Order: sequence, then C-alpha cells, then structure tokens
Amino acid sequence: MKNTLIIIFGLLTVMACSCKDYLDLQPLTQYSETTLWTGVNDATAACNSCYSQFEDGQWVVYMAVASDDAHDAYPWEGWQEFGNMQLLTPNSWRTKFDFRTITRCNWFLENIDKAPIDEALSARMKGEVRFIRAYQYFERCQLYGDFPLVTKMLTTEEANAVTMTPKAEIVKFILTELEAIITDLPTSYEGSDKGRITQGAAWALKARVELFNGKYAESAVSSNKVMKLGVYSLFPNYQDLFRIANEYNSEIVLDLGYLESDPNRTIGLMVLAPESTPGGGWSSVNITQSLVDAYEMTNGKTIDDPSSGYDIDHPFLNRDPRLLQTIIVPGSEYAGIIFNPMDPNSLDYWPTYNYTGYVGRKYIHYKSELGDLYRAGLNIPLIRYAEVLLTYAESKIELNQIDKSVYDAISQVRLRAGLPAVDQTKYTTQVQMRELVRRERRVELALEGLRWYDIQRWKIGEQVMNGPIYGLRFSDIDAAGKVTYTSTEHAKIEDRVFNPAKNYLWPIPQSQLDIGKNLKQNPGY
Repeated sequence: MKNTLIIIFGLLTVMACSCKDYLDLQPLTQYSETTLWTGVNDATAACNSCYSQFEDGQWVVYMAVASDDAHDAYPWEGWQEFGNMQLLTPNSWRTKFDFRTITRCNWFLENIDKAPIDEALSARMKGEVRFIRAYQYFERCQLYGDFPLVTKMLTTEEANAVTMTPKAEIVKFILTELEAIITDLPTSYEGSDKGRITQGAAWALKARVELFNGKYAESAVSSNKVMKLGVYSLFPNYQDLFRIANEYNSEIVLDLGYLESDPNRTIGLMVLAPESTPGGGWSSVNITQSLVDAYEMTNGKTIDDPSSGYDIDHPFLNRDPRLLQTIIVPGSEYAGIIFNPMDPNSLDYWPTYNYTGYVGRKYIHYKSELGDLYRAGLNIPLIRYAEVLLTYAESKIELNQIDKSVYDAISQVRLRAGLPAVDQTKYTTQVQMRELVRRERRVELALEGLRWYDIQRWKIGEQVMNGPIYGLRFSDIDAAGKVTYTSTEHAKIEDRVFNPAKNYLWPIPQSQLDIGKNLKQNPGY
C-alpha cells in the first residue's frame, strides 16, 4: 500500500557510470540493450534498478544542516559549508548535479517495450520509472535552478554538449509527467509489491512541486486528491511513527526502504546519535537553539508569548511533545546514558563533539530495535500524509481561501502531536495563518529533508540563515540528568553569512563545468 523505494543491487551493475571524463549521460553497454529484455523478471529487475539510487536516506537527514535547523561540526563531512555558506564553492564534493538515476530511467523507458510482458504491467512500470525521473528533476531544479533536461539516451558526444534548461521548463515537464502516469499506477499494493510507487505518491509529489513553485490553486487540488483517496491517515503516535515495527503504516505516502538483514540495504544512523552512545555515535547533526525554540507550549502558545507559561529555567516542561521526540536535549537519557554536553570528561562535551548541545532523536529513539546504528534497517520517509495536509492548508492560505477545511487540516496534525486544535479566534488573518502553517511545517517535518526548500521558496534566508547561531544554555548537569542553569547565556556556535544574490541556489561542481562546456555556473559562484 505504501511506497518504500526498494534498494536493489546486483543484476544491473553494468549500468554504473563514471564522471571522470564525461557527464554520466552516456549510453549503456551493448549487453544490457540487446540481451536483458526477455521477460517479466528482466523487466522487473531493470525497473528496480531505477529505484536503487533514487535517494539516500542519510542525505535526507543531513539536509537539516543545510538549513537553520542544524549544524555539522565536521568540515570533512562536506556539509558544514551548506549551512554557513562561507565555504560554499563550485569545488564542493557534496552534490546532486549528477545523472546516474536519470540515465537509468531513460534507458529503461527506451527499452521496456522490447520485453514480452503484459501491457498493463508495462504501463505501471513505466509510470514508476517516470515518477522516479520526475523526482530526480524536482530535487535538481530546486537546488540548482536551471538544469539539463535529458529524456533520452545520448551518445558521449551528445552528453558532453548538453545545455541548461530553464527551471520553469523543467517544472512543466515534471508536472506533465506526473499527471500522465497517475491512471497507470494503483492506489495500493499488497504482498511482495508493497512499497512501489502509487497514485497517492504521484499526486503528493505533484502537490509539493506545485506548492514550491507558487502554483497554489493547482497544489490545493492535487493535495486534496490524496486526501480523498481514502488510503492515508495520520498514524496515532508521532514518536512510534518512526520505528521499524510500524513501517508501511497508514501515514507513509513515499519512503526509502532499508533492511538490516541485507548489507547492501542498510543506512548509517550513527550520524544522529551522541558520541556516548553504546556502539558509537557521530553527533554530526547538531540541532540549533532556533529549532528548539520553534516548538510551542502544550497550550498552543509560542514561548515568546508572555501568557504561555514558559519557564526559562525549565525550558522543556510543558512543550510540544514533538520536541523531545525529535531532539535529545541536555540531561535527557539516550540508550541508557545521560546526555551531558556540559561535562568536560564526557564524549558529548559540547565544544568537542556536540557543538550545539542538542542532537537528533527522530529515527533512533528505539535504539534497541535498530541494532547497529552503522547498519540500520529503518525506512526513511520522503512524503508523509502530514505533509500533504499542511501542503493543502498552505496552498489555501496563500490563495486567501481560509475556510474550515484549512483549520481542520492543520488541526489534524496538531491534535495527533498532542497540541490543541488551531485557535480560530487567534488565527484569523492570512498573515497569522501563514506564520502558523510555516511553524507547523518546521516542527512536524524536522530532520526530513525539507526545511532548506522551505527557506528557499519563502525567501527567508536573509532572516534565518544570516548572523550567529546558538546552542545550549550553560548549566550544571548531575548524574541523574538534573539540569541547573548557571547563566542566561547560550553557546555561540558560529556566525553565518547568507548572500541572497547567490545562496538560494547551490553551485554547479567545477568538475562538471570542465566536462560540459555548454553548462553555465549559477550567479555569484
């Protein structure tokens, strides 16, 4: 029923591409083109190969440090510069300016008709692969703006001669593709097919692309299509939503599938865990004070509201439950250890490893179920029904069509989290509702790879990605985890500089510019 992107390796390793002296758009081997397409098994394996590099779950988690939600203390991991923008250069090795999966999809679509298989099955597989290709282009045009749009196999010479396609044209292509494949996809799957692309995934991605590109009327329609399918609903418990026992639950529209039992299909979640974690953690994704402060009180008021009841000396008391379900805070317990970033003798000492003094808990809360965090088998969500509800609400808010359905959509998400429904006497105007839905997106979808895209499309980088970022407040923490604050001062982590003239887009890697002579670098780099 749900859409776990199945990571399958083996049969089509002949398709691996190199970027040493050509863009990875070159044709595949003669063997693959002439001998593979003999029946259903071959066609399925070829389709699955397009899933195999669809997305990296660890990339999804790390994207938090490319926003105001987190900081990566380790420059060698290649992510720090995407947060502070001070080192962001065309030589960055962390990139999505590649065509590996796009090439696999193009190859599949050009050859699938050779396979003697049922017409309906062929149409369904084509729909899955066209979805994957559309998702690839969605990410790339969001990150880079203009990007080469290639929808067929090319010779090496053609590959190196590709030119940049305007983002608007790519967005049009994505939306046209998604619209075209919907009727060829089922609403759900059962058995061994559970986890493949469905109609709901296509409508949900279409709604996201439309929202991100200011097509609010269309996004409201597309998200409403998902809501009316009758397939999805919010999982009752937010914390338990992200555990292996509840994979394929009613809220998952699209996710990445991992299996601890298969060494080729595991994910390293040690990047979230504290250094003190038994078995080892990296503390790579350090949560900022800014994200911590974004969570409301349980009465639905923000912490800067004088009537909220917020206690500066007990800052995690009576807060939105998602805060402690998403973030490991000073003095809390994780995997049998008290997390103490104030102790100079602790592996978690804040100036050494946990620079902000906060790390992620989402995905790794139930460590005993995950086994080895370096080779975990937990699925990572890419689209949840909660996002669909918030997409619908935001689209209607931007259209200034704030009706009962908008309040209901946001309230569903809040009530599941343990907060009160939207106060309709307080949130009455478009400006107020816009503020609410943006805050709700931030806390509900934290560590799910979307915050940077929200900053980018709302054009708030100058406000939230510019200036100092802060972490924990200085305190004493005893062996039982009791925190006694010794200062009102928070640890200053770094000063960030955001240039709106260039930093809303990522730079194109110089290595690709050296090969593709017709490619053009983004402004300012």
